[in-house]
Amino acid sequence: MSVVSMPSETPRAAAPTSGGAMDRVVARKTLPLRAKIALGAAGAIALLGTAWYYMPSSNSQTLPADRIVVSTVSQGRFDDFLPLRARVTPLITVYLDAIEGGRVEEVLVEDGATVQKGQLLARLSNAELQLSVLARQTEVTQQLNSMRSQELALSQNRLTNNRAMLEADLDLKKAQRQYEREAPLAARGFVAGRTFADTRDDLSYQRDRRAVLARTQQTDERLQTSQLAQLRASAETLQSSLGVARASLEALNLRAPVAGTVSAFSIQVGQSMARGERLGQIDSPGRNKLVAGIDEFYLPRVQLGQTATVDWAGKSYRMKVAKIYPTVRNGQFEIDLQFLDGEPPQIQRGQTLQAKLTLGDPVRARLIPNGSFYNDTGSWVFVVTPDGGEAVKRAVRLGRRNADYIEILDGLEPGEQVLTSPYTGFADKDRLVLEKK
Repeated sequence: MSVVSMPSETPRAAAPTSGGAMDRVVARKTLPLRAKIALGAAGAIALLGTAWYYMPSSNSQTLPADRIVVSTVSQGRFDDFLPLRARVTPLITVYLDAIEGGRVEEVLVEDGATVQKGQLLARLSNAELQLSVLARQTEVTQQLNSMRSQELALSQNRLTNNRAMLEADLDLKKAQRQYEREAPLAARGFVAGRTFADTRDDLSYQRDRRAVLARTQQTDERLQTSQLAQLRASAETLQSSLGVARASLEALNLRAPVAGTVSAFSIQVGQSMARGERLGQIDSPGRNKLVAGIDEFYLPRVQLGQTATVDWAGKSYRMKVAKIYPTVRNGQFEIDLQFLDGEPPQIQRGQTLQAKLTLGDPVRARLIPNGSFYNDTGSWVFVVTPDGGEAVKRAVRLGRRNADYIEILDGLEPGEQVLTSPYTGFADKDRLVLEKK
């Protein structure tokens, strides 16, 4: 079998592309450089804005919505009252103090007993005081006796002067009569001239003597009157001093100064009491008042005569503010409330009652529920946005408040929602983000 050899084919060179048999080439269009820069800047700004919006700021805070209390502003009646927690106190309390110290010898009543005015409660003894009073009494008695002796001497002197004046008047009358008898006889020569001269001299002497005695009596009377007045004044002073000494001795017998119920009276026989030491007190029976502590915020609004009510056993009792104690202790001041139309039966000293003090007349007002947020602010609140996602700080004017509501004067409208839970921890923020689960 014969093999036929075929001549090898030499490859041809590739022909250049002419494009006659291919698709048309489209030229690529690109954005200008300025447009690219503008688009990049816009995207960066949008990205930064989104990040700033979602990134917590130093003036905002995120809170879980279930941790806060939201209340709605409403329109209604505002009753201007203040709830009080008051304790029952006797209307009149008289304290029993030891005027003079001493040893308790006898106790005649027990704590809680009802006593009458002047009733003997206890007896004390003080030997030193008793000896001192006796010595004082002796001294005063001696001085009084001495003064009475002086007064007696002055009275006798006055009598002596009066007697001397009487004698002088009598002698003057005798000399006058003797002169009148001898004068006509001497003119006729029936009486010797020497005898008549003696009669005339005696009349002149009696006149001068009476005049001297009269002046002396006037001077003595003036001095004696002044001295007697001083003696009587001194006698009254000594008598008062003696009365004080006797009263101090009598004070060892402790008596009830008023009628009432004895309380805090726990002295024992043999106990030594110092001067001025408190022994107990007497409370007015069946007459009580209420003493209530009020926050110092209300001090300018509480006035004498304001009315209050106390509900007891289904009945309301009217009271009035009888006294205000303006001294503030621990953020509170106290007032006394007195019953106007009788007091509740069977109330006891120290018992606590709930009272309601009226501060003003009821008015129509915008209201929000009273909450502890008020302690953290007074001129602004956090108001919830309509979508409920945020709470924004807003300046407001708040007015009066009672146990239930706070009066809104400006800054809020009915229907708006306000955070009324405590603002502790975020009071310095301007915006709160409310996170809902």
